[in-house]
Amino acid sequence: MPPPVVSAVSPNQGSTSGGTVVTVTGVGFTGAFLVRFGTKPAASFTVNSDTQITAVTPSGTGTVNVIVTSDQGSSTQQVPFTYVSASQPTVTSVSPSQGPTVGGTAVTLTGTNFTGATAVRFDGVNAPSFTVNSATQITTVTPAHPAGAAPVTVTTPGGTSNPADPNAYFFYVATPTVSTVTPGSGTTAGGTAVTLTGTNFTGATAVRFDGVNAPSFTVNSATQITTVTPAHPAGAASVTVTTPGGTSSPSTFIYLSQPTLTSLAPAQGPAGSGTVVTLSGTNLTTATAVRFGTTLAQFVVVSPTRIEAVSPPGTAGSVTVTVTTPAGTSNGLPYNRVAAPGI
Repeated sequence: MPPPVVSAVSPNQGSTSGGTVVTVTGVGFTGAFLVRFGTKPAASFTVNSDTQITAVTPSGTGTVNVIVTSDQGSSTQQVPFTYVSASQPTVTSVSPSQGPTVGGTAVTLTGTNFTGATAVRFDGVNAPSFTVNSATQITTVTPAHPAGAAPVTVTTPGGTSNPADPNAYFFYVATPTVSTVTPGSGTTAGGTAVTLTGTNFTGATAVRFDGVNAPSFTVNSATQITTVTPAHPAGAASVTVTTPGGTSSPSTFIYLSQPTLTSLAPAQGPAGSGTVVTLSGTNLTTATAVRFGTTLAQFVVVSPTRIEAVSPPGTAGSVTVTVTTPAGTSNGLPYNRVAAPGI
C-alpha cells in the first residue's frame, strides 16, 4: 500500500504558541501514528477516518509542511501551515445591536486584531458569511437564533475574543404581531386616533397603513401602541408595526368616506309628535347617530343611501338634521317643526 497523502489543512494558519485545532484532509490515514508540523509532532491528533485527521498544532514559527506517518511511510506533499504571531481579537461594538430571530441582519463589528479571522459566531453559531474589512472592522450577517442576547465572538490565529464582553452582544428580537385595531374604521381624511393591541411592540420604529407611515404613534407597552391614521382612499388598509424584530403580519383598518345628506322627506312635521323622515344621501351604511339639532333620533339604516328616522319632539322652528358615522358627521339639512294649531 502507498504512504499517506495530505491534500489540505484547514485552517492553514495559527498562533505561534500552538493550540490551533486543524483538520487534515487526504487519503491513507488509517493506522497513522504520527502527525508533524515541520519537525514537531502535533500536540495531539485523532484519526477520524481514512481521509481525515483532527490535530492540535504544537508551538512554532514560520511556514512548515504538515506530514502524516503510518506503517506505509510518510506523506511527501508540500501542504503548508503558517505560524502567525497575533494578539487575541477583541470586539468593542456590534452595530446594529439587535435584529429579528430569523437572522439575516447585516452587522458591523468593531474591535482589534481582526486580521486573518477564521470565524465569527453568534452564541457559538457560525455567521453565514463575514468579510474582514480591516484589522478593526468586520461586516457579517446574523444567523437565526431564539429571542434573547447572543454573545458575538471573532476567532483569529491569535485566539477567540472574550464572549463575556458587555459590548459584544447582539440582541435577537421576536417579530411583532397586531391582534386588534380599535376602532376598526375611520374617515378617509385621516386623523382617527387608533389603539393597536398585540405583542413585541417594544422598540417600534414604524406604524404603517397600507405602507403609509402614521403621522404619529406612541409605544405604551410591549402590547399596546396608540397611533393616528394617515389619509387614505375609501376601503381596507393593511396595518403593520415594524420593530428591530421585523414587520408584523397585517391587520385591517377600514377607511370610510364621510356621509352626505341630499334630501329629507318630508322636510317638516309636527313639533310635538314623531314623524318618520326619510334621509337620502351617501355613505350612510355605518351610521351611529342621527340628530335633529342636538337631539338624538331613533333610526334604521335601510341602505347606503337611505335612513328612516323618527323626528324627536321639540319646539317649533327649524332644526338641522345630521348623520354621524365612524367617518365623521354629514352636512346638515333643515327640518321644520310646525306648531300645532291653536283652538
